[in-house]
Amino acid sequence: MKTFPRIPERGDFAFQTMIAPYRVSGAALADTRGYYGLRLTKHTPFGCVRDDEGHLYAFVRSLNSPTGTPNPMKFIYQSSRVDGRTLRIDKARTGAQAMTAMPERALEGDTMCWSSVPGEPGNPWQVSASGEHIRWKEEGLFDLSGALMGKGFQWYLPGPEWSMFYVSQLYELRGSCEGRPVRGAMALDQPYMVEGGAIHFQKDPIVHNKKHVAWWSFVTIYKDGTWDTGSFMVGHENLGYAIFQNEKGELRTTTDVEARVVHKRDSWFAESIVITVEGKEEWEFLPDRYGEMADFTGGFPVTAQQEGRWRRVGDTREPDRWFGWGESDRRNGTARNVPGIEG
Repeated sequence: MKTFPRIPERGDFAFQTMIAPYRVSGAALADTRGYYGLRLTKHTPFGCVRDDEGHLYAFVRSLNSPTGTPNPMKFIYQSSRVDGRTLRIDKARTGAQAMTAMPERALEGDTMCWSSVPGEPGNPWQVSASGEHIRWKEEGLFDLSGALMGKGFQWYLPGPEWSMFYVSQLYELRGSCEGRPVRGAMALDQPYMVEGGAIHFQKDPIVHNKKHVAWWSFVTIYKDGTWDTGSFMVGHENLGYAIFQNEKGELRTTTDVEARVVHKRDSWFAESIVITVEGKEEWEFLPDRYGEMADFTGGFPVTAQQEGRWRRVGDTREPDRWFGWGESDRRNGTARNVPGIEG
């Protein structure tokens, strides 16, 4: 049973979150209507793939909505081959791609397509997604596609002034990157915010109020053909949700989730994270040796973005390919209602 050390004002629910699955379709992805008085800000595809030598490539693009307010991010491509130590922005390859402010949009059957604008500077690109598959092609850089993993999910955070409705779906990925065969997975997210809101940037009810400690989405596909997917957030007051799915069709959600984050000494990045679900089930984060997104810290987004693998504690299955892109924020603390460290 929840307790309320702080008695909120009218319309303030002390950061309680609703979480549920949803049925993915091209028509749903194409729909620009608002929900709960909020506006669709954009679609954000982001993912990670690895080559046969274990090098990591990570990429994210903003597919801005006509109803939204952009944040500073357009397209970023990171690679562990830049310095051989961690993920760094490959400025030459990033800069070669079209920095589309407002993409072309088209619904073709049950597949939603976004693409660069003909004639704009940079290499053209296209993202096409449905309730079954996704393909993301950046001309001259990568061509990746894969199947939807489980169902989509959605969460809603009400607030007295700023609220957020967030929708996401996860896909596996295979293809080529920089001419090398690669495999991995990705997310396609859609945040809905108040007018003028932009995630991680302005009128963001979570980031602005310094509420979240850890926020991740993940896909792990094992060599025996089984798989797990999930997403969770843990923060202060009552902020938190978790959703887990697997190849058996089992789908579970909860808002009873806690986190323990240990950051590396003198670093923004996590050394370890353990998530506890409903007081007994534990999941742990295994940071990738290349997974720290070093060029994000101190810039945009302001949180420490990091890639690694999530597994249930005690799980001995051997992973085949995976994706676990998320963020922690040392400034906000290391567990629910544990204060953070500024600077």
